[in-house]
Formats: sequence, C-alpha cells, structure tokens
Amino acid sequence: MEQRSAEWFSARLGKVTASKIDDIMVKTKYGESQYTKKYKLQLVTERLTNKVVPVFMNSAMAHGVEFEDEARVEYANKMKLLIGTDVREVGFIDHPSIDMSGASPDGFVGEDGLIEIKCPQLLTHTETLETGVIAKKYIHQMQWQMCCVGDHIKWCDFVSYHPDFPKEYQLFIKRVERDDDLISRCEEGVINFLKEVDDKIKTIKENI
Repeated sequence: MEQRSAEWFSARLGKVTASKIDDIMVKTKYGESQYTKKYKLQLVTERLTNKVVPVFMNSAMAHGVEFEDEARVEYANKMKLLIGTDVREVGFIDHPSIDMSGASPDGFVGEDGLIEIKCPQLLTHTETLETGVIAKKYIHQMQWQMCCVGDHIKWCDFVSYHPDFPKEYQLFIKRVERDDDLISRCEEGVINFLKEVDDKIKTIKENI
C-alpha cells in the first residue's frame, strides 16, 4: 500500500493516526485543547460521511511531502554504508488491539527499527541542527508508530532533511528508543478519545 494513494486514504479513514497523537495527548489548564476538539470533529465527520475531510496544505507541508522520498534515499544510503541495513517503505498499519487507530511509519529499518522523516523549512532545520531537540509532538508520533507495528520494534530514527544546505548539513538523524510507559499513556489517551468520538456519533444519530 503506497502512502497517499487512494487505498491508503481509505485504510485510515475515520481512524486515529500517529501524526495526531499529540493533539489527543495535549491538555490545557482549561482541559481539552482546540486541537483535540477539532480532530474529534474531523473523525466524527469522516465516519458519518465515509469521506476524507480535506486538510489545508500550506507551503511548509507541501515542502515536506515534496522532499520526503529524497530524504529517505539519503538516509537509506547512509545506513547501508554504515551498517548494511535497508529501508523498506510501508503503508498504513492498524493498531494490534485498539480498533479505529493505526500508523504510517515512513519506513522499516532492519528488523527492529523505524524511520520518521521531516523536511522542514530552512530555519527549523537550522534550529534542529543546533539544539538536537525533537519536538514532543514527534516523540508522541514515533512512540505510537512503534506501538502499532509491534513489540519487536525497539527504536525509531528521527530524520530532518533540507536539500538547500551543504551536503554535510542536509541530514540530521537522532535515534529515539521505545518508551513503553509513554506508549501506555498514549494508548489510554486514544481509547478515551475514541470513546468520545463514538459518543458524539451516537448523540448525532439520536438527534435525527
């Protein structure tokens, strides 16, 4: 299953996906965030209409999509050279026990690893090179991916790539180890979130 294909969009329709885990987990001092509310509404709408809710793609998002394949090749070449490991693309993977949820890693690496690729704007890539810090939303995303693929996955490489930099600065790689405690918290959050989605659908049907 190729990512961003019709089959891929169909497979993830109405389901919680890895890139949105942070929207589910984030809380404000007033409770549920606007991102959580909006995402809940999106999934309710997709389930009621059986259609994908269009998502606005800004220039930064378009840039990320455009260079993802190039970044994957650069990473794969480096990993092949260093440890002889191949990178294999993957489609959508359902969570093994939580219905209506899953993930789409950017690739399998060897037997126990994954890759998550970001192709950000220039200044964001520079900041990543300087600080080496991975945003919390990406940590949530990667942990959920590891959870969905299975217990045998022990790490995920975070990759930031920008082709406009000199060769030695184009590719940033940082390994994130599996965190079962964080995964458990994410699973609990997703279960509660999905129940709220189901409750909203039930309320709508009762109001008809």
